[in-house]
Amino acid sequence: MSTPLIGVLALQGDVREHLIALAAADAVARPVRRPEELAEVDALVIPGGESTTMSKLATLFGVMEPLRERVRSGMPVYGTCAGLIMLADKILDPRSGQETIGGIDMIVRRNAFGRQNESFEAAVGVAGIDGPVEGVFIRAPWVESVGAEVEILAEHGGHIVAVRQGRALATSFHPELTGDHRVHALFTDMVRAAG
Repeated sequence: MSTPLIGVLALQGDVREHLIALAAADAVARPVRRPEELAEVDALVIPGGESTTMSKLATLFGVMEPLRERVRSGMPVYGTCAGLIMLADKILDPRSGQETIGGIDMIVRRNAFGRQNESFEAAVGVAGIDGPVEGVFIRAPWVESVGAEVEILAEHGGHIVAVRQGRALATSFHPELTGDHRVHALFTDMVRAAG
């Protein structure tokens, strides 16, 4: 698979920025809203946004169960910020009715780094990427704990901010907002390897 077809879950959040970053990482990228669109892609990015809203919209659009099934069956998936929350097997402080797709054996805390006005940028060393990545943290979650199968790729301020389990990748921060496409290139390489 030289040029993978990677979808971006386009229910809510920073979809356009991920489409641009994936194209820069030599993938064909397209928005995904419905089960039939999900069935056509090799992999999926779940963007940042508002995890509770995203959860409700995924159910409303009939894509939540197909998402869970594709992730369970090994489709490569990458979640940023709210996407990290969506990929968690457990949320410490879920909102009423909030569901996750699951797929990464981790417990996450929503808005752990603070509210909107406490958003920040920081250089983050990510395993598998040469040199630091500029992490944009916007009402960002962090990972409280991980299971034995989860690889911790990055920490910031003593908290886990990037993880990988098999074909699933997740970051607390938004690399798609910086113009540095190395995290998307790492994910695209994961998709090619899953081939």
